Amino acid sequence: MKHTKNQTRLRTLIDLCKALKRRHAVTITYLKPGETEPTVRTIEIHDIRTTKSGRIEIHAMCRLRGDARQFALDGVLTYTRHRIGYVLERDEPVTVAGHVVPLRSAAQLIARELGRDDFPRYRRLTQSRLTAAA
Repeated sequence: MKHTKNQTRLRTLIDLCKALKRRHAVTITYLKPGETEPTVRTIEIHDIRTTKSGRIEIHAMCRLRGDARQFALDGVLTYTRHRIGYVLERDEPVTVAGHVVPLRSAAQLIARELGRDDFPRYRRLTQSRLTAAA
Protein backbone atom coordinates (compact mmCIF):
# COMPACT_ATOMS: atom_id res chain seq x y z
CA MET A 1 0.00 0.00 0.00
CA LYS A 2 1.35 3.38 -1.00
CA HIS A 3 0.44 6.57 0.87
CA THR A 4 0.00 9.53 -1.44
CA LYS A 5 1.17 11.97 1.24
CA ASN A 6 4.60 10.27 1.21
CA GLN A 7 5.20 10.75 -2.51
CA THR A 8 4.67 13.29 -5.25
CA ARG A 9 1.44 13.60 -7.23
CA LEU A 10 3.44 12.73 -10.33
CA ARG A 11 4.55 9.40 -8.80
CA THR A 12 0.95 8.59 -7.87
CA LEU A 13 -0.22 9.51 -11.35
CA ILE A 14 2.48 7.37 -12.97
CA ASP A 15 1.49 4.35 -10.88
CA LEU A 16 -2.18 4.78 -11.75
CA CYS A 17 -1.35 5.20 -15.45
CA LYS A 18 0.62 1.93 -15.31
CA ALA A 19 -2.42 0.20 -13.84
CA LEU A 20 -4.54 1.69 -16.63
CA LYS A 21 -2.13 0.57 -19.33
CA ARG A 22 -1.81 -2.96 -17.95
CA ARG A 23 -5.54 -3.15 -17.12
CA HIS A 24 -4.86 -4.04 -13.48
CA ALA A 25 -7.31 -3.32 -10.69
CA VAL A 26 -6.40 -0.78 -8.00
CA THR A 27 -7.67 -0.60 -4.43
CA ILE A 28 -7.89 2.98 -3.17
CA THR A 29 -8.72 4.62 0.12
CA TYR A 30 -10.70 7.65 -0.96
CA LEU A 31 -11.93 10.68 0.94
CA LYS A 32 -14.80 12.53 -0.72
CA PRO A 33 -14.73 16.32 -0.46
CA GLY A 34 -16.68 17.44 2.60
CA GLU A 35 -16.66 14.04 4.33
CA THR A 36 -14.63 12.86 7.29
CA GLU A 37 -14.62 9.07 6.82
CA PRO A 38 -12.70 7.60 3.88
CA THR A 39 -14.01 4.66 1.87
CA VAL A 40 -12.09 1.73 0.43
CA ARG A 41 -12.86 0.88 -3.20
CA THR A 42 -11.40 -1.50 -5.74
CA ILE A 43 -11.57 0.17 -9.12
CA GLU A 44 -10.79 -0.58 -12.75
CA ILE A 45 -9.39 2.62 -14.27
CA HIS A 46 -10.54 3.44 -17.80
CA ASP A 47 -9.51 7.06 -18.17
CA ILE A 48 -7.55 9.77 -16.39
CA ARG A 49 -8.58 13.31 -17.32
CA THR A 50 -7.98 16.88 -16.36
CA THR A 51 -10.87 19.27 -15.92
CA LYS A 52 -10.95 22.84 -17.20
CA SER A 53 -10.03 23.98 -13.70
CA GLY A 54 -6.92 21.74 -13.74
CA ARG A 55 -8.19 19.03 -11.37
CA ILE A 56 -7.18 15.48 -12.24
CA GLU A 57 -10.03 12.96 -12.30
CA ILE A 58 -9.89 9.18 -12.44
CA HIS A 59 -12.75 7.64 -14.39
CA ALA A 60 -13.19 4.04 -13.37
CA MET A 61 -15.56 1.18 -12.82
CA CYS A 62 -16.15 0.60 -9.11
CA ARG A 63 -16.31 -3.07 -8.13
CA LEU A 64 -18.38 -2.26 -5.04
CA ARG A 65 -21.10 -0.43 -6.99
CA GLY A 66 -20.59 -2.15 -10.34
CA ASP A 67 -20.96 1.20 -12.03
CA ALA A 68 -18.83 3.95 -13.55
CA ARG A 69 -17.50 6.47 -11.00
CA GLN A 70 -15.20 9.49 -10.95
CA PHE A 71 -12.57 10.07 -8.29
CA ALA A 72 -10.47 13.20 -7.81
CA LEU A 73 -6.76 12.41 -7.57
CA ASP A 74 -6.52 14.73 -4.57
CA GLY A 75 -9.01 12.53 -2.69
CA VAL A 76 -6.92 9.35 -3.00
CA LEU A 77 -5.18 8.78 0.34
CA THR A 78 -3.65 5.34 -0.30
CA TYR A 79 -3.62 2.89 -3.18
CA THR A 80 -2.49 -0.62 -4.02
CA ARG A 81 -1.97 -1.86 -7.57
CA HIS A 82 -3.00 -5.47 -8.08
CA ARG A 83 -2.06 -8.01 -10.71
CA ILE A 84 -5.65 -9.07 -11.23
CA GLY A 85 -7.22 -7.92 -14.46
CA TYR A 86 -10.49 -6.16 -15.17
CA VAL A 87 -13.71 -8.11 -14.72
CA LEU A 88 -16.44 -5.47 -15.12
CA GLU A 89 -18.02 -4.62 -18.46
CA ARG A 90 -18.38 -0.97 -19.38
CA ASP A 91 -19.80 0.95 -22.30
CA GLU A 92 -17.18 2.21 -24.72
CA PRO A 93 -17.15 5.93 -25.55
CA VAL A 94 -18.86 6.70 -28.84
CA THR A 95 -18.84 9.49 -31.38
CA VAL A 96 -21.86 11.56 -32.35
CA ALA A 97 -22.52 9.07 -35.16
CA GLY A 98 -22.45 6.19 -32.65
CA HIS A 99 -19.04 4.76 -33.59
CA VAL A 100 -16.73 3.46 -30.82
CA VAL A 101 -13.68 5.64 -30.15
CA PRO A 102 -10.69 3.36 -29.46
CA LEU A 103 -7.56 4.68 -27.77
CA ARG A 104 -4.45 2.78 -28.79
CA SER A 105 -1.67 4.95 -27.43
CA ALA A 106 -0.77 7.63 -24.93
CA ALA A 107 -0.44 10.08 -27.83
CA GLN A 108 -4.09 9.51 -28.77
CA LEU A 109 -5.14 10.10 -25.17
CA ILE A 110 -3.20 13.37 -25.03
CA ALA A 111 -4.59 14.51 -28.38
CA ARG A 112 -8.14 13.74 -27.29
CA GLU A 113 -7.70 15.64 -24.04
CA LEU A 114 -6.20 18.66 -25.80
CA GLY A 115 -8.87 18.65 -28.47
CA ARG A 116 -11.82 18.09 -26.15
CA ASP A 117 -12.22 21.78 -25.38
CA ASP A 118 -11.48 22.97 -28.93
CA PHE A 119 -14.20 21.07 -30.79
CA PRO A 120 -17.74 22.43 -30.80
CA ARG A 121 -20.50 20.34 -29.30
CA TYR A 122 -22.54 18.74 -32.06
CA ARG A 123 -26.24 18.12 -31.85
CA ARG A 124 -27.85 15.19 -33.56
CA LEU A 125 -30.15 16.35 -36.36
CA THR A 126 -33.71 15.19 -35.99
CA GLN A 127 -36.54 15.29 -38.49
CA SER A 128 -38.09 18.32 -36.76
CA ARG A 129 -34.83 20.32 -37.01
CA LEU A 130 -34.45 19.40 -40.68
CA THR A 131 -38.00 20.49 -41.42
CA ALA A 132 -37.54 23.80 -39.57
CA ALA A 133 -34.32 24.47 -41.49
CA ALA A 134 -36.02 23.94 -44.85
